[in-house]
Amino acid sequence: MDLQPGPSHADRATISIAGDAIQSEFGISSIALGYVFSAFGWSYLIGQIPGGWLLDRYGSKKVYGYAVLTWSTFTFLQGFLGNFSMGTAVGLLFFLRFMVGLTEAPAFPGNARVVAAWFPAEERGFASSVFNSAQYFSTIVFAPLMGWLVTALGWEHVFTVIGGIGILFALIWTKVVYSPKQHPRLSENELAYLEHGGALVDMDQPDAAPQAGGGDQLRYMKLLLSNRMLLGVFFGQFFITTITWFFLTWFPVYLVQERGMSILKAGFIAVLPAICAFVGGLGGGVISDFLLRRGVSLTAARKIPIIVGLLLASSIILCNYVDASWMVVALMSLSFFGKGFGALGWAVMSDAVPKEISGLGGGVFNTFGAVAAITTPIIIGYLLDSTGSYDWALVFVGGCALAAVISYVFVVGPIRRLHLTEMEVEAGLRPTE
Repeated sequence: MDLQPGPSHADRATISIAGDAIQSEFGISSIALGYVFSAFGWSYLIGQIPGGWLLDRYGSKKVYGYAVLTWSTFTFLQGFLGNFSMGTAVGLLFFLRFMVGLTEAPAFPGNARVVAAWFPAEERGFASSVFNSAQYFSTIVFAPLMGWLVTALGWEHVFTVIGGIGILFALIWTKVVYSPKQHPRLSENELAYLEHGGALVDMDQPDAAPQAGGGDQLRYMKLLLSNRMLLGVFFGQFFITTITWFFLTWFPVYLVQERGMSILKAGFIAVLPAICAFVGGLGGGVISDFLLRRGVSLTAARKIPIIVGLLLASSIILCNYVDASWMVVALMSLSFFGKGFGALGWAVMSDAVPKEISGLGGGVFNTFGAVAAITTPIIIGYLLDSTGSYDWALVFVGGCALAAVISYVFVVGPIRRLHLTEMEVEAGLRPTE
């Protein structure tokens, strides 16, 4: 079993907890703060395809270890921006968030590769939900701490503390993580069990991935993007990630500015939706795998939790019609529970993408999510600036949840394992044998 670096994903939430304090100290508008929030997404988008290629070329352990170390270092450096003037500090903050996104690009494709290598198909839904839910667990663990740090020590220490924890975790990762065939304590029976269940245990072995040049990578990308099933999953990921990035950027600011909570209280309140998302994420994976073991088709076992969860996620719109803070928190928690419950896109990718280009496939998949990481904070920033309230922002987020349902119902179709050779033959890129 491999350890997933979920705690390190707390770096994504640092800017949201510190966002109101940063906005107040430097006097920047909601639109400017939205662009700062989006800096991560721009580079995360740029880094997806190269990150996927690096994973296929050099393996999950090495690439992921370096990634955690570098993105944690850039997070740590954000804690020193208070020493600069407003214009310089905001520019450096954008740059450092940009570098965090660039170096974090291999993270989720790497997670998917580890799951595909270490888990049989019937256990893959739960395993994928664990690493996907780790980002919520990070909020559960660190949001109260970050809220306290802003209040007691200043917003700068949110970055230094979380960045330092990430650096420590990177060092642990290099010592404990192995691929199945290289693990010193994995028995032959355990390895046989994994192989028999469909785990791709040789994924990180030498010559397991095609050593392709840029032209071949472009050809493989075209194959992925021309497949209707995968294209539906890709668009679904865009809409689902929109929900995630509302919670990772504007949600604590919403609690402070729209609902009148203190930063410290917002830090603690942010834990409740995160707990619900964590429980929902694990529950969606458990139910999906349970359905699969009971003989339900792979398509139904994956789609049922996705559709049910995302319908629940759309309940965020109802926050516009309640005044009581406890009702807002309850609806936000229900929405984020649904988002976690339905976030099985990575399990679908582990089930479907050709093993030879699993890293590239994960990179393309995460590219669509990275677009949402860019557009979500910017769109919400403009909506806030033009309307002065969060009403249309919540409608936008809830509408994206419904759009993801439409994508999985009407576009994805049957879910099945794709094979690179067959895809090339169908596209006319390889002669029929």
